[in-house]
Amino acid sequence: MTQTMEMFRFAHIEYLYALAIIPVLILLFWITRRSRRKALERFGQPETISQLMPNVSQSRPVVKFIIWLLAISSLIVALARPQFGSKLKTVKRQGVELIIGLDVSNSMLAEDIQPNRLERAKRAISRLIDNLSDDKIGLIVFAGDAYTQLPITTDYPSAKLFLNSVSTDIVPRQGTAIGAAIEMAQVSFSPQFEGNKAIIIITDGENHEDDAIGAAKAAAESGIIVHTIGMGLPQGGPIPVSVNGQKDYRKDKDGKVVITKLNEEMLQQIAAAGSGIYVRANNAQVGLNTLFNEIDKMEEAEMESLVYSDYEDQFQWFLGFAILMLLVDFLILERKNKYLKNIKLFG
Repeated sequence: MTQTMEMFRFAHIEYLYALAIIPVLILLFWITRRSRRKALERFGQPETISQLMPNVSQSRPVVKFIIWLLAISSLIVALARPQFGSKLKTVKRQGVELIIGLDVSNSMLAEDIQPNRLERAKRAISRLIDNLSDDKIGLIVFAGDAYTQLPITTDYPSAKLFLNSVSTDIVPRQGTAIGAAIEMAQVSFSPQFEGNKAIIIITDGENHEDDAIGAAKAAAESGIIVHTIGMGLPQGGPIPVSVNGQKDYRKDKDGKVVITKLNEEMLQQIAAAGSGIYVRANNAQVGLNTLFNEIDKMEEAEMESLVYSDYEDQFQWFLGFAILMLLVDFLILERKNKYLKNIKLFG
């Protein structure tokens, strides 16, 4: 669908800042004229000086200066490349909506996946954002509770900014409320969006405490696919803590180091209930690329957007006007022509 419509823009609008030189030139011209007039007044009365210099014109330098300013202004506008867009097109954009649920419980600090589970997940999400084009993305963080960290958006720089601020301190209550994260994600998609939607849960699944399988099943029934990524190795790892500025590991009440292990079976069940797939992360890859390939297979919904096209340069008009003004400036002399000064063209 195409509608004819005019749209004006500058290809290099930053060049228009050079127009700020115009008032500066006007001020300098006024100062110069004023200084010249005062210098002449020291030699005598203006009427007397005018009779002594009959060919000197008071108005022509002003006219020439105005013409010169018009030429400079037109040249600057020409450099900014004014353009007209003659068509308004309705373009079909394709994309899906993704919401990532990221576990920020303390167990995600385990270093069985380097540098740790959480940091590795954040880096993978950042790379995923870099691969997005027309898709929307949102971010939910969860531990014992779930919170929206980033509403659904196509503002990818902001998404990465919010992602960088994620830490285990962002959710005060410990736990792994996967079900709450899925339920929050379900209501976080764009209300008017009728295309394909997916939730990606990134967690170690430990200390699972609500009905995540039921939440995933409910999401799938409403047309939302739930994928899971398991962060952690089968042997698990200790949870680092800082004690008096020294690195230590979390211990139980008997003084034994706590080993956090991936609850792989639970994450597989959640993915199955959500009609999605389960991927286990390791030190070679996190699995988001695998999921992104799955998402690429989803039928992408068409989203309409309006763009102006067929922009045509119009700078030549301003360039031609500038050249004309410079030619007129060249033809106008500052002094009166002694042969033509008495000719009265207008009576």
